[in-house]
Amino acid sequence: MSRSLGARLKDMSPRWAKDAANAATRAYAVRTAEQRHLPDFLIVGTKRGGTTSLWNYLVQHPLVMPMYPESREIKSPWYFYVNYAKGDDWYRSHFATEGHLDKLEQKYGVRPLTGEACPYYMYYPPVAQRVLDRMPNTKIIISLRDPVKRAYSHYWERVDAGTEPLTFDDALAAEADRLRGEHEKMAADPYYYSSAHDFHTYRDRGVYRPQVERWLELFPRENILVIAAEDLYKDERATFSRVVDFLGLPGFELPVAKRHNYIPAPPMNPETKAELTEFYRPHNQELFRLLDTTFPWDS
Repeated sequence: MSRSLGARLKDMSPRWAKDAANAATRAYAVRTAEQRHLPDFLIVGTKRGGTTSLWNYLVQHPLVMPMYPESREIKSPWYFYVNYAKGDDWYRSHFATEGHLDKLEQKYGVRPLTGEACPYYMYYPPVAQRVLDRMPNTKIIISLRDPVKRAYSHYWERVDAGTEPLTFDDALAAEADRLRGEHEKMAADPYYYSSAHDFHTYRDRGVYRPQVERWLELFPRENILVIAAEDLYKDERATFSRVVDFLGLPGFELPVAKRHNYIPAPPMNPETKAELTEFYRPHNQELFRLLDTTFPWDS
């Protein structure tokens, strides 16, 4: 998908100009928040599980709206955790207006959808209830990846971002210490954001059943689609078509199926891989029983 003229111009602008333009755009969008359409769907996770790729595939569909303003090319405002204190008008400001959707509906004969994609939404416990309170009819898309590969990819993403100084083995060993007291702080303060819980939960984030179960307990089963990231990587267009059908949109031939956010990494230590494989095996079996399906994972 070619980038918009606005996005290309933004790249050439100095930082102060970008900040001023973003502030002005957001202020206007907040003033018009009541005219804006809350998301019809959310891609909620998992981290390093193809959520960015899937989002970028979906916004190529003429009936899936990019977030406002389109020139920023964002997939999420991170509202339901780190920006929760900014309020619902701020959240609504990121989506298309009803008037814009009306015009496109007249053109295509089908009403377009709005949405966002944030892989932390599935893992952060309060999000499912927060979403239900505001958008009880929204559709939920969950993409899960082999947890061994997910953990390793997550680690290298943090190394690439400059927030992980430890080796992978040391980071796994340090996970419990890094998280000590964080759950209690999150439970005590609805606006508390734990970077340790977000960034350094390499092992725990791959224990999927309790995360998926939170959403299944609150939303109708027909409003939740769970896919394997491996299926997306293997056949982007087939998985894209499955998601489009789930959203109730007309079929559309995906023009560009480029994988996003790929980070190359050296081979994992075989002993570490074997330990993680055995650790996740019973957790994966619990997930498969919950979903009444299996995924193509070694563990």
